[in-house]
Amino acid sequence: MTHAMLKGSNVPLDAAAVRAVLRWTPGQGVPDVDASALLLGPDGRVRSDEDFVFYNQPRHPSGKVWRLGKKRVAEGLTDTIQSDLAAVDNGVGRILLVASADGVTFDRVRALRILLYDAALADAEPLAYFDIKPETGEETALICGELYRRGDGWKFRALGEGYSNGLEGLASDFGISVDESEAAAPEGAAPGGSLPLPPEQPTAVPQQSAYGFPTEFPTEPARHPVAQPAYGYPQPTSQPAYGYPQTAPPQPAAAAASAAAQPAYGYPQPVAALPEPEFRLPPQGPQFLR
Repeated sequence: MTHAMLKGSNVPLDAAAVRAVLRWTPGQGVPDVDASALLLGPDGRVRSDEDFVFYNQPRHPSGKVWRLGKKRVAEGLTDTIQSDLAAVDNGVGRILLVASADGVTFDRVRALRILLYDAALADAEPLAYFDIKPETGEETALICGELYRRGDGWKFRALGEGYSNGLEGLASDFGISVDESEAAAPEGAAPGGSLPLPPEQPTAVPQQSAYGFPTEFPTEPARHPVAQPAYGYPQPTSQPAYGYPQTAPPQPAAAAASAAAQPAYGYPQPVAALPEPEFRLPPQGPQFLR
Protein backbone atom coordinates (compact mmCIF):
# COMPACT_ATOMS: atom_id res chain seq x y z
CA MET A 1 0.00 0.00 0.00
CA THR A 2 1.32 3.45 -0.95
CA HIS A 3 1.09 6.21 1.63
CA ALA A 4 0.32 9.73 0.38
CA MET A 5 2.22 11.88 2.86
CA LEU A 6 1.34 15.30 4.23
CA LYS A 7 3.92 17.71 5.57
CA GLY A 8 5.06 16.57 9.03
CA SER A 9 3.52 13.09 8.76
CA ASN A 10 5.54 9.88 9.13
CA VAL A 11 5.32 6.26 8.16
CA PRO A 12 7.19 3.16 9.46
CA LEU A 13 9.46 1.31 7.03
CA ASP A 14 9.69 -2.47 6.90
CA ALA A 15 12.25 -2.50 4.08
CA ALA A 16 15.91 -3.21 4.88
CA ALA A 17 17.02 -0.83 2.08
CA VAL A 18 15.12 2.00 0.41
CA ARG A 19 15.43 4.18 -2.68
CA ALA A 20 14.40 7.80 -2.27
CA VAL A 21 13.51 9.06 -5.75
CA LEU A 22 13.25 12.80 -6.35
CA ARG A 23 11.08 13.49 -9.42
CA TRP A 24 10.07 16.67 -11.26
CA THR A 25 8.75 17.78 -14.65
CA PRO A 26 11.32 19.43 -16.94
CA GLY A 27 10.45 22.29 -19.27
CA GLN A 28 11.40 25.72 -20.56
CA GLY A 29 12.96 27.72 -17.72
CA VAL A 30 12.81 24.81 -15.26
CA PRO A 31 16.13 24.40 -13.40
CA ASP A 32 17.96 21.13 -12.99
CA VAL A 33 17.52 19.51 -9.55
CA ASP A 34 20.05 17.45 -7.57
CA ALA A 35 19.40 14.95 -4.78
CA SER A 36 21.74 14.83 -1.76
CA ALA A 37 21.87 13.15 1.67
CA LEU A 38 23.34 14.14 5.04
CA LEU A 39 24.03 11.47 7.65
CA LEU A 40 23.54 12.98 11.12
CA GLY A 41 24.85 11.77 14.47
CA PRO A 42 23.08 11.84 17.86
CA ASP A 43 23.66 15.61 18.15
CA GLY A 44 21.83 16.31 14.89
CA ARG A 45 25.02 17.22 13.02
CA VAL A 46 27.36 15.39 10.64
CA ARG A 47 30.33 13.62 12.24
CA SER A 48 32.63 14.79 9.41
CA ASP A 49 32.40 16.17 5.88
CA GLU A 50 32.33 12.57 4.64
CA ASP A 51 28.74 12.31 5.91
CA PHE A 52 27.63 14.53 3.03
CA VAL A 53 26.60 12.51 -0.07
CA PHE A 54 26.13 14.75 -3.12
CA TYR A 55 27.19 15.14 -6.78
CA ASN A 56 30.90 15.66 -6.01
CA GLN A 57 30.94 12.87 -3.37
CA PRO A 58 28.32 10.40 -4.63
CA ARG A 59 29.07 7.57 -2.19
CA HIS A 60 29.49 7.49 1.58
CA PRO A 61 32.78 5.87 2.71
CA SER A 62 30.78 3.13 4.47
CA GLY A 63 29.18 2.20 1.14
CA LYS A 64 25.72 2.15 2.79
CA VAL A 65 24.36 5.41 1.34
CA TRP A 66 24.98 6.46 -2.25
CA ARG A 67 23.63 8.52 -5.11
CA LEU A 68 22.34 6.56 -8.11
CA GLY A 69 22.14 9.59 -10.38
CA LYS A 70 19.68 11.08 -12.82
CA LYS A 71 17.30 9.21 -15.09
CA ARG A 72 14.53 10.15 -17.52
CA VAL A 73 11.18 8.41 -16.94
CA ALA A 74 7.73 8.82 -18.45
CA GLU A 75 6.68 11.26 -15.73
CA GLY A 76 9.79 13.47 -16.01
CA LEU A 77 13.33 13.44 -14.60
CA THR A 78 14.57 11.71 -11.44
CA ASP A 79 17.59 11.75 -9.15
CA THR A 80 17.90 8.97 -6.55
CA ILE A 81 19.54 8.30 -3.17
CA GLN A 82 19.70 4.69 -1.96
CA SER A 83 20.23 3.73 1.68
CA ASP A 84 20.99 0.30 3.13
CA LEU A 85 19.21 1.01 6.41
CA ALA A 86 19.91 -2.37 8.01
CA ALA A 87 23.68 -1.82 7.65
CA VAL A 88 23.98 1.92 8.39
CA ASP A 89 26.41 2.64 11.24
CA ASN A 90 24.76 2.82 14.66
CA GLY A 91 26.24 6.29 15.13
CA VAL A 92 23.89 7.63 12.42
CA GLY A 93 20.45 8.50 13.79
CA ARG A 94 18.96 10.44 10.83
CA ILE A 95 19.48 10.68 7.07
CA LEU A 96 18.24 13.92 5.52
CA LEU A 97 17.02 13.70 1.90
CA VAL A 98 17.71 17.02 0.19
CA ALA A 99 16.84 18.67 -3.15
CA SER A 100 18.80 21.64 -4.53
CA ALA A 101 18.61 23.75 -7.66
CA ASP A 102 21.60 25.42 -9.26
CA GLY A 103 21.06 28.94 -7.95
CA VAL A 104 17.43 29.02 -9.17
CA THR A 105 14.41 29.20 -6.89
CA PHE A 106 12.06 26.25 -6.49
CA ASP A 107 8.98 28.21 -7.54
CA ARG A 108 10.10 27.39 -11.09
CA VAL A 109 10.29 23.61 -10.46
CA ARG A 110 7.09 21.87 -11.47
CA ALA A 111 5.52 18.78 -9.87
CA LEU A 112 8.33 18.13 -7.39
CA ARG A 113 7.73 14.84 -5.58
CA ILE A 114 9.75 12.42 -3.45
CA LEU A 115 8.87 8.72 -3.66
CA LEU A 116 10.15 5.98 -1.35
CA TYR A 117 10.63 2.43 -2.72
CA ASP A 118 11.72 -0.88 -1.27
CA ALA A 119 15.14 -1.33 -2.91
CA ALA A 120 14.79 -5.13 -2.89
CA LEU A 121 11.76 -5.00 -5.22
CA ALA A 122 12.36 -3.93 -8.80
CA ASP A 123 8.89 -3.00 -10.08
CA ALA A 124 6.89 -2.59 -6.88
CA GLU A 125 4.63 0.35 -6.07
CA PRO A 126 6.21 3.07 -3.90
CA LEU A 127 5.94 2.69 -0.14
CA ALA A 128 5.13 6.40 0.20
CA TYR A 129 5.26 9.69 -1.69
CA PHE A 130 5.19 13.36 -0.76
CA ASP A 131 4.43 16.32 -3.05
CA ILE A 132 6.76 19.16 -2.06
CA LYS A 133 5.49 22.72 -2.27
CA PRO A 134 7.92 25.52 -1.35
CA GLU A 135 6.54 27.86 1.32
CA THR A 136 7.91 31.14 -0.09
CA GLY A 137 9.03 30.20 -3.60
CA GLU A 138 12.47 31.72 -2.89
CA GLU A 139 14.03 28.47 -1.70
CA THR A 140 17.06 27.16 -3.60
CA ALA A 141 17.43 24.05 -1.40
CA LEU A 142 14.83 21.89 0.34
CA ILE A 143 14.88 19.14 2.96
CA CYS A 144 12.28 16.91 1.33
CA GLY A 145 12.15 14.34 4.14
CA GLU A 146 14.21 12.31 6.56
CA LEU A 147 14.86 8.68 7.41
CA TYR A 148 15.23 8.32 11.18
CA ARG A 149 15.63 5.53 13.71
CA ARG A 150 12.75 4.56 15.94
CA GLY A 151 13.63 1.70 18.27
CA ASP A 152 15.09 -1.14 16.17
CA GLY A 153 13.56 0.10 12.95
CA TRP A 154 13.36 3.13 10.71
CA LYS A 155 10.68 5.64 9.75
CA PHE A 156 10.23 8.27 7.05
CA ARG A 157 8.98 11.80 7.80
CA ALA A 158 7.80 14.30 5.15
CA LEU A 159 9.32 17.74 5.80
CA GLY A 160 9.56 20.22 2.89
CA GLU A 161 11.74 22.74 4.78
CA GLY A 162 13.43 25.34 2.57
CA TYR A 163 16.68 27.31 2.46
CA SER A 164 17.20 30.45 0.40
CA ASN A 165 21.02 30.23 0.54
CA GLY A 166 21.27 26.99 -1.40
CA LEU A 167 22.89 23.67 -0.69
CA GLU A 168 25.93 25.32 0.88
CA GLY A 169 23.80 27.15 3.43
CA LEU A 170 21.83 24.02 4.28
CA ALA A 171 24.97 21.90 4.66
CA SER A 172 26.63 24.52 6.86
CA ASP A 173 23.67 24.43 9.29
CA PHE A 174 24.37 20.73 9.87
CA GLY A 175 28.12 21.03 10.42
CA ILE A 176 29.62 20.75 6.92
CA SER A 177 32.71 22.93 6.46
CA VAL A 178 32.06 24.94 3.30
CA ASP A 179 34.97 26.93 1.93
CA GLU A 180 33.74 29.87 -0.16
CA SER A 181 36.25 29.04 -2.89
CA GLU A 182 34.98 25.46 -2.96
CA ALA A 183 31.35 26.54 -2.84
CA ALA A 184 31.77 28.47 -6.07
CA ALA A 185 31.12 26.44 -9.20
CA PRO A 186 34.40 25.08 -10.52
CA GLU A 187 35.62 26.43 -13.80
CA GLY A 188 34.15 24.39 -16.67
CA ALA A 189 31.39 22.89 -14.49
CA ALA A 190 28.00 22.43 -16.10
CA PRO A 191 24.72 23.51 -14.40
CA GLY A 192 23.22 21.03 -11.96
CA GLY A 193 26.49 20.10 -10.24
CA SER A 194 28.14 18.17 -13.03
CA LEU A 195 31.82 17.47 -12.65
CA PRO A 196 34.26 19.93 -14.26
CA LEU A 197 35.00 19.39 -17.90
CA PRO A 198 38.55 18.18 -18.80
CA PRO A 199 40.97 20.88 -19.88
CA GLU A 200 41.30 21.58 -23.54
CA GLN A 201 43.97 19.57 -25.28
CA PRO A 202 46.56 21.36 -27.39
CA THR A 203 45.53 21.51 -31.01
CA ALA A 204 49.03 21.98 -32.51
CA VAL A 205 49.35 18.37 -33.65
CA PRO A 206 51.12 17.53 -36.92
CA GLN A 207 48.56 16.82 -39.58
CA GLN A 208 48.36 13.16 -40.50
CA SER A 209 46.78 11.46 -43.45
CA ALA A 210 44.09 8.83 -43.08
CA TYR A 211 46.72 6.08 -43.28
CA GLY A 212 49.09 7.47 -40.70
CA PHE A 213 51.54 9.13 -43.08
CA PRO A 214 52.36 12.84 -42.95
CA THR A 215 50.60 14.95 -45.54
CA GLU A 216 53.40 17.52 -45.68
CA PHE A 217 57.10 16.94 -46.39
CA PRO A 218 60.16 19.13 -45.80
CA THR A 219 60.93 21.60 -48.55
CA GLU A 220 63.86 20.51 -50.72
CA PRO A 221 66.35 22.96 -52.26
CA ALA A 222 65.53 24.03 -55.81
CA ARG A 223 67.16 21.98 -58.51
CA HIS A 224 68.01 22.89 -62.13
CA PRO A 225 65.49 21.31 -64.42
CA VAL A 226 66.83 18.54 -66.61
CA ALA A 227 65.65 18.47 -70.19
CA GLN A 228 63.71 15.31 -70.79
CA PRO A 229 63.62 13.52 -74.14
CA ALA A 230 60.61 14.27 -76.31
CA TYR A 231 59.96 10.82 -77.66
CA GLY A 232 59.67 10.64 -81.45
CA TYR A 233 61.40 14.00 -82.05
CA PRO A 234 65.06 14.97 -82.57
CA GLN A 235 66.83 15.36 -79.27
CA PRO A 236 69.20 18.11 -78.14
CA THR A 237 72.88 17.29 -78.44
CA SER A 238 73.53 17.77 -74.72
CA GLN A 239 71.36 14.86 -73.59
CA PRO A 240 71.22 11.44 -75.27
CA ALA A 241 67.78 10.17 -76.04
CA TYR A 242 68.27 6.49 -75.68
CA GLY A 243 67.21 4.47 -78.68
CA TYR A 244 66.80 7.49 -80.97
CA PRO A 245 69.20 9.00 -83.59
CA GLN A 246 71.15 11.98 -82.30
CA THR A 247 71.95 15.23 -84.08
CA ALA A 248 75.19 14.80 -86.07
CA PRO A 249 78.20 16.81 -84.86
CA PRO A 250 79.56 19.59 -87.12
CA GLN A 251 81.79 18.35 -90.01
CA PRO A 252 84.66 20.02 -91.97
CA ALA A 253 83.78 21.95 -95.20
CA ALA A 254 85.32 19.29 -97.46
CA ALA A 255 83.35 16.58 -95.83
CA ALA A 256 80.22 18.69 -96.16
CA ALA A 257 80.85 19.22 -99.90
CA SER A 258 81.44 15.51 -100.35
CA ALA A 259 78.24 14.78 -98.58
CA ALA A 260 76.39 17.27 -100.82
CA ALA A 261 77.72 15.46 -103.94
CA GLN A 262 76.16 12.21 -102.86
CA PRO A 263 73.07 11.20 -104.79
CA ALA A 264 69.75 11.60 -103.12
CA TYR A 265 68.06 8.35 -103.95
CA GLY A 266 64.84 8.67 -105.98
CA TYR A 267 65.21 12.40 -106.81
CA PRO A 268 66.81 14.25 -109.90
CA GLN A 269 70.32 15.47 -109.31
CA PRO A 270 71.46 19.07 -109.88
CA VAL A 271 73.41 19.86 -113.15
CA ALA A 272 76.93 21.03 -112.60
CA ALA A 273 77.05 23.55 -115.57
CA LEU A 274 74.99 24.61 -118.63
CA PRO A 275 76.32 23.86 -122.24
CA GLU A 276 78.02 26.58 -124.37
CA PRO A 277 75.68 29.03 -126.13
CA GLU A 278 76.77 27.93 -129.66
CA PHE A 279 76.18 24.30 -128.88
CA ARG A 280 73.89 22.61 -131.36
CA LEU A 281 72.64 19.09 -131.38
CA PRO A 282 73.80 17.09 -134.39
CA PRO A 283 71.26 16.25 -137.04
CA GLN A 284 69.22 13.28 -136.09
CA GLY A 285 68.45 11.99 -139.56
CA PRO A 286 67.65 12.94 -143.11
CA GLN A 287 64.27 14.27 -142.13
CA PHE A 288 65.97 17.15 -140.37
CA LEU A 289 68.12 18.27 -143.42
CA ARG A 290 67.09 21.40 -145.37
